[in-house]
Amino acid sequence: MKLGDRSQRMASSSQQHQQTRLLVQAAAAVCEDKKGVDTRILELDPIDAGLSDFFLVTSATNDRQAIAIADEIEHRLKKEFGVFPNSVEGRRHGEWILLDYVDFVVHVFLVERRAFYDIERLRKSARPLTPAEFDAELKAALAAKTVAVRKKAAAKPEPVPAKAKAKARPAPAKAPSKPKAKLAKKPVTKKPAVSKAAPKKPAKKTAPVKKTALAKKAPAKKAAAKKPAAKKAAAKKPVRKKS
Repeated sequence: MKLGDRSQRMASSSQQHQQTRLLVQAAAAVCEDKKGVDTRILELDPIDAGLSDFFLVTSATNDRQAIAIADEIEHRLKKEFGVFPNSVEGRRHGEWILLDYVDFVVHVFLVERRAFYDIERLRKSARPLTPAEFDAELKAALAAKTVAVRKKAAAKPEPVPAKAKAKARPAPAKAPSKPKAKLAKKPVTKKPAVSKAAPKKPAKKTAPVKKTALAKKAPAKKAAAKKPAAKKAAAKKPVRKKS
């Protein structure tokens, strides 16, 4: 047998055993609800148990109560877990009703019949537990399983996305670039601040001056002014002496 197959079988066996404990817990709760007397869970020795892991034993004061307990156990396991008994015996008389679920067996006795058969004495190697003790062990087992699963999940490295892997890769080394010659910086001349003058208002258009009689006489004055200039020119001419 390969190591992987063996570990898978062990894991499946552990899960099945855990499921069986849950079924026994539910059946024991029914016995408590229906006022079963002195309910006990016998954890059987694996060597002496055969196919079953647990015996659930309870007592009833009369046959009607015994039948009611057995019917309710069968109904609840069917409703909550979808599990049916492999066989049912003794339901007609109600003195000793046996429900066989393969991994565990339920025994519902009348009080006197239980004392007569004394099934607990016949299974001396079994470990007797009350429903409260069984519940406490089951809760502890579930808590330990939860802690183990969390530790296993924390130990596994989280998958790194492809983008993160690409970023994590070191960039290829670049060839050293030649130093660039430093250019002389040109002196920066500050431009004079341009004052924002108020916009010039457009000049007002003056109305055209009408020509009057005075304007017409102006050329005459100019002509009169030119006459004395002509007289002066004539005076300047040399006078020829008569011989």
